[in-house]
Amino acid sequence: MTFRVEEKLYINSQQLNSFKEFLLNKSAKKIYHPRKIESLYFDNINFDMHNDSIEGVVPRKKIRIRNYPDSNDKTLYLEIKNSSVEGRFKTRKIITENEKLQLTKSGHFDSQYGVCIPNFFVKYDREYLKIADVRISIDTNLVYRDFYTNRLHNDNKVIVEIKTSILKNQDDLIRDFPFQRIRFSKYCYAVENLSTKYNSFL
Repeated sequence: MTFRVEEKLYINSQQLNSFKEFLLNKSAKKIYHPRKIESLYFDNINFDMHNDSIEGVVPRKKIRIRNYPDSNDKTLYLEIKNSSVEGRFKTRKIITENEKLQLTKSGHFDSQYGVCIPNFFVKYDREYLKIADVRISIDTNLVYRDFYTNRLHNDNKVIVEIKTSILKNQDDLIRDFPFQRIRFSKYCYAVENLSTKYNSFL
């Protein structure tokens, strides 16, 4: 496994063009064509993954099935994002349509969280760039959808994430990207804006 640093930056939607100019001035290179991403998230019936994410508990996980609609890549991936005291890492496994169907019907068993069932889709457009050893992703046009009811929630946020090696000097990272850091989880946002069960406890 390879641990990495992941930070999210606060970029106002009205400032997006200026931020892209900032990246170009730092010789940012596009590393992939922009594409649409869709993720189906899983959690147990108590929303423990959501709760751990909000509280910043480690170790914690997020489990999702990811695909790339509107592209030639029809591969399905089962992804598990792990956050620990050592850092963050992600595992990824290609699955079949039948395996996806089985997971959505019976859930995914996790040693930490038990049986996890599908709950929310998150779809968005992503741009990919890189400056030296730092990867930058820019996510826009976010749409959240309830797996069971198809209820939608649209979001005009711009989510910018920078990823680099855990060995990266943090002072250099702050100097190279002098923007406000934020904590934001697309999955948690979906829970808090679409889940009737969760909202009943608020």
